[in-house]
Amino acid sequence: MNPFMKKLGLSNSDRAVIVHVDDVGMCLSSIEAFFDLYDFGTISSGALMAPCPWFPEAAARCASLPDVDVGIHATLTSEWKGYRWGPVSTRDPASGLMDAEGYFPRVCEEVQSKGTPEAAARELAAQAAMVYAAGVDPTHIDSHMGAVAHEKFVEAYIAQAVAHTIPAMLPNPDSAIFASIVPDAERRAQFAVYLRQLEERGMPLMDSIVAMPLDEPKDQTETVRRLFGSLSEGITHFILHASTDSPELRAITPDWESRVWNYRTMRSDEVKKIIEREGIVLIGYRALRDAMR
Repeated sequence: MNPFMKKLGLSNSDRAVIVHVDDVGMCLSSIEAFFDLYDFGTISSGALMAPCPWFPEAAARCASLPDVDVGIHATLTSEWKGYRWGPVSTRDPASGLMDAEGYFPRVCEEVQSKGTPEAAARELAAQAAMVYAAGVDPTHIDSHMGAVAHEKFVEAYIAQAVAHTIPAMLPNPDSAIFASIVPDAERRAQFAVYLRQLEERGMPLMDSIVAMPLDEPKDQTETVRRLFGSLSEGITHFILHASTDSPELRAITPDWESRVWNYRTMRSDEVKKIIEREGIVLIGYRALRDAMR
């Protein structure tokens, strides 16, 4: 039973869903898709990637819309082959936050292996500071590629949430996703205690974390129908990587078609009907942040 359901004025049997666009500011297509879907009404939140080249444009648009529900996409990886970004807080190789090319490592395992906790803490603080300095009032913090889900980094991640009194996207330790995030049983038990302590101190936890596919380069309406239909009661963080089609997007990522179909699928009246028929309660992180405060 998630204590935030009552704080939001919902019953324990309700299915509250944060439909969340990741990677806003990664490229122009991600910005266009986010704002179009936000206006359309099938998403309720998103998160900005401060180290990325298109961040200034994304942040400026958010700053002009003070009620937009957007958070900090804590970033410690840069996964694409020819389109990269790196730390905003340091150029020191000793930080462990850069690969041989001077960018964030492409995979989580590399940054988790080489990055120092102190450097990661400075980097996450710098990214949060960039979002605030751009005139954005972030509603939450979440994680790019789950790179912060490591014992070296997770306290720095949560520290930003605590410092700014915003929710951090964190799983309920009873959720199915938790075991996959922390596969080691002993560490999982220790982290579960930590999460429960955070919850007792007023941090909301996600009962479920679900994502639209990035390996389905076609209409995803039936997938969305299945995913929404399978959601349990409580609060779900529902991830998509929506982008409009563009030459830039096609050059950046081999999964561009799936990202475009994330966008096109959610930009349909049929998805609105699915949400209505399933009785899904769309919420944003702003409601959780306000309840937390």
